[in-house]
Amino acid sequence: VSIYCQSRGWQRIYDNRRQDYALKWCEIKCRETYYHFKEGEQLLYQIPNNSILTSKTGLLSCLREQERVMKKINRISNPKLLKMEEFFPESFHLDLKEERNAFFERCKGELVEVATGLNSEEEIWICKPSCSNQGRGIFLLKNPSAVTTLQAKLCSSERDLLSKRVPCGAPQTRIVQRYIDQPLLLEGKKFDVRSYLLIACTAPYVLFFAQGYVRLTCSNYDATSDDLTVHLTNQYVQKKNSLYSQLKDETVWGMEHFNSYVNEKFGKTNGLPQDWVFTVFTNRMKQIMLQCFLAAKHKLDRKLGYFDLIGCDFLIDKNFKVWLLEMNANPALHTNCKVLRDIIPSIIYESLDLVLEIFTKCLKGQSVLPLKTLCHFVLLYNEDAADPGQKQPWKLSIRLCTGRYLRPHADSTGHIRYSPAKAAGLSQRSSALQRAVGKLS
Repeated sequence: VSIYCQSRGWQRIYDNRRQDYALKWCEIKCRETYYHFKEGEQLLYQIPNNSILTSKTGLLSCLREQERVMKKINRISNPKLLKMEEFFPESFHLDLKEERNAFFERCKGELVEVATGLNSEEEIWICKPSCSNQGRGIFLLKNPSAVTTLQAKLCSSERDLLSKRVPCGAPQTRIVQRYIDQPLLLEGKKFDVRSYLLIACTAPYVLFFAQGYVRLTCSNYDATSDDLTVHLTNQYVQKKNSLYSQLKDETVWGMEHFNSYVNEKFGKTNGLPQDWVFTVFTNRMKQIMLQCFLAAKHKLDRKLGYFDLIGCDFLIDKNFKVWLLEMNANPALHTNCKVLRDIIPSIIYESLDLVLEIFTKCLKGQSVLPLKTLCHFVLLYNEDAADPGQKQPWKLSIRLCTGRYLRPHADSTGHIRYSPAKAAGLSQRSSALQRAVGKLS
């Protein structure tokens, strides 16, 4: 992000008390930041309540609500919408007593099926904290004793809360999901795919899809293993594997490499079309991302200047069915291997290019499309084009920029900011953000 800003001639400052920035890259959300935000004058990374999409419980609630609505209004009216069970693993919110009890009853029923021979294998479940990332706090429930232990722990926590014996507040919100225990493997290793959803503007909503990369484990997959580095693909977890230092570059593949591998290894034997990765798989990822956004659209805070980049993780099972694992706020932008050094900068640069161009067009009252800076991203949703003749609510509330000059800066917390400053030889009536976008043309 800093390199992008410097390449645009912007400067970085380190006073985190200043609120006269033009763009702030806010990795850690702060209530004060949103309180002082000036709509139509500033750009701010991360929608304040993006947890509606990026927390496990938030996403689960949105998708369930969408599912209930679709059942009532007849899904035939919008056949593009998937059933939740078609792309999201069966999940239970453990903080809700009714769901918690339903989960434990489900486990008892499965145990009976195994004992009576109706089912040959015990189901595996994965328990995740709602708002954590990097694999923190995740564990597997692979047998009845693990489920019993979890049940006892949750009951104990509930009793402590009722008796007010918990000194540090309520325990972490969790969900439990059915574990996809027969994933497609690459060279014997489990993998998932990180792609990106860019919400470039919230007033109007303008969304883009971007290809990311493939994340693989260091060790070969074994469903019975208790080693989390066999089951979780993210780099934070893989660093704990003793093989990571020598295999680091092999744990991340580019999408071209992935596509070639699928063509060669699975194309004919599984009856896949040529370039399945860039056709069928990519279209399904885009479809799922858009459906998740539509489920949360009416709940997200929206002001001209808010934007967000969300990391979306997908798993492919052995039958080539695509599953959404989770959506992540503030996705990691590390470039600790060659593939990431090729991919991450281009993701950031095009994201900011699009955000700036769309913001400037909104201020001028221009149509969002066409976009000069659109290169590798794919437009998913453009609310501006929904009904051009109708006055939209965001168009009634836009406050135009005050024609100040901007120079970028960042505070000591890593927040990138751009603040007003004099610029020699430039008209006082120019908009700084418009000038910034002009440099991209």
